[in-house]
Amino acid sequence: MQNLPIGIQNFENIRLKNYLYVDKTKQILNLIEKGECYFLSRPRRFGKSLTLSTLEAMFQGKAELFKGLYAEEWVKEQTKNPNPVIKLDMSGLGNYENKKELNDSIINYLENYIFLNDLSISSETDASKMLFNIIIRLYKQFGKVVVLIDEYDKPMTDNLNNLEKAEEMRETLSKFYIVVKNCSDYLRFVMVTGVSKFSKVGLLSGVNNLKDISMDEKYGDIVGYTQQELEDNFVEWIENTSKKLSMSKKELLDKIKEFYDGFSFDGKTRVYNPFSVLNFFDESDFSNYWYMSGSPSFLLNYLQNHRIKNPDKYDGITVSKTFADKREIESASVESFLFQAGYLTIKKKLLNEFVLGYPNEEVRSSLADMYLDDIYRVEGYTTLGNNIWKALEDDNIENLVKSFNLAISGIPYEDFQNRDEYFYRSLFVMLLRGAGVIYFAEVHTFKGRSDVVIVFKNKVVVIEFKLAKNSSEVDKKRKEGEEQIKSRDYSSAYEGNNKKVINLVLVADDEKRRIVI
Repeated sequence: MQNLPIGIQNFENIRLKNYLYVDKTKQILNLIEKGECYFLSRPRRFGKSLTLSTLEAMFQGKAELFKGLYAEEWVKEQTKNPNPVIKLDMSGLGNYENKKELNDSIINYLENYIFLNDLSISSETDASKMLFNIIIRLYKQFGKVVVLIDEYDKPMTDNLNNLEKAEEMRETLSKFYIVVKNCSDYLRFVMVTGVSKFSKVGLLSGVNNLKDISMDEKYGDIVGYTQQELEDNFVEWIENTSKKLSMSKKELLDKIKEFYDGFSFDGKTRVYNPFSVLNFFDESDFSNYWYMSGSPSFLLNYLQNHRIKNPDKYDGITVSKTFADKREIESASVESFLFQAGYLTIKKKLLNEFVLGYPNEEVRSSLADMYLDDIYRVEGYTTLGNNIWKALEDDNIENLVKSFNLAISGIPYEDFQNRDEYFYRSLFVMLLRGAGVIYFAEVHTFKGRSDVVIVFKNKVVVIEFKLAKNSSEVDKKRKEGEEQIKSRDYSSAYEGNNKKVINLVLVADDEKRRIVI
């Protein structure tokens, strides 16, 4: 079996060292032949950097790397007249605290490029002038230039917890990127990638010939693995893993699909997260690889600053087709942040709307882990979630409440300001999800919707959450919950299927910060 390129984003290394490569050169060649300037937004760990690295090798005419690939003949022809390539990785600029330091970091990056390419260009104190000078010099010496910019938005999204600083970074980046527009006569091809589309840092508005393909059906599979690509390229790995896990090929593929498939950026094409698939085959274990690789700081900062405590309410939300196109970060919606970070995807495409949802089990688990680690800051949440599940399975409400209260007691006091019942319900379901327990939240019936439903082999537990301001309201709120379950027939959907139905009201005494029975 070929080695798996886990964490390797350099196309040349993958090909020279015979790592497994899923051929995306057909899709990439389609880009080159149909236009000149593109913008692509995708979540982290999806192959954006590898795509740019592949483009770099194609335009440089490195034909030996493309033997057996779709673009082999095109690259052979390109060797006759290769293009100079400027590839900028904005995630590799180092540390910077203000716009001057950002400008200096870019200059250092460009000076390294000048040295490695043996160019005769004098130093500048302004990064945009230096980029302009490099493009002009390359054009005069070699012809039209290719510009590839990776993680274009990172200096800005890293500072979303400080909008004043983010605005500083935006000003510097905008001035730098506008050079691309001013040099259009000297450029053959431009591609810019990033996680966010927010404000676009003057990029898409300033460089008005830059085509945004982020949600274009023609390029829905330019990164990520389709089902066919998975089955065609990982034949030996699938066979080997099915034997290791004592599963049939169909059982294995179904479970891989459940855990790692389901991402859609156009409402039509479904793809797997490559990072998760590669790690799964390497480990032969259905684990949460995506979250363990690091959660996006810009999303975490946003959720913390806006005190978003009920992420489940965005699962199944209907949005306009332009929901991710806000020009300013300040006006961007929660769902657009979750979508661009990869936590929500397009589940269904309607006439002028999208239905969003969580793509797969790994993402649901990732969101739970992020909340429990960084929002709620609950220690030992996997054990607590498992204890809650076991207590529900054993009908042991006392242990259920005990475990839930242990989780609540570990949350810092300052996080308990202005809480409602959604806070307690969200913590409860995140604990279940963090433990890998499948539940259903806000389940609709013809008269309303229940808070949480958990299905066991022989029974169904319907849970309603209520918030009491203090101990004197507990009995009243419990009766309200019991009456709500009864009057709105929350249990009716599960009756008559030979399963016992248990109705449970959990009342949070907000003054004491605990669930009471």
